[in-house]
Amino acid sequence: MEERVLKILEEINEDIITYDGENMYDEGVISSIDVIEIISELENEFDIEIDAMYADEEYFANKESIIELIKKLTA
Repeated sequence: MEERVLKILEEINEDIITYDGENMYDEGVISSIDVIEIISELENEFDIEIDAMYADEEYFANKESIIELIKKLTA
């Protein structure tokens, strides 16, 4: 599952994979458009619906937080 998430993230923005800071949204690594695209791709890949409440920088701070969100939503 992690590999599938990482592949999607890399296809959208390679910088997500190498980013090791606290909040890539605040640091300008990703934009709100990227978040929308990530959500759409993850929903399609995992056949889930990601509620709008999760479209927040807390859940998209780095690749680890995105992976944790998908684990939570697919459990």
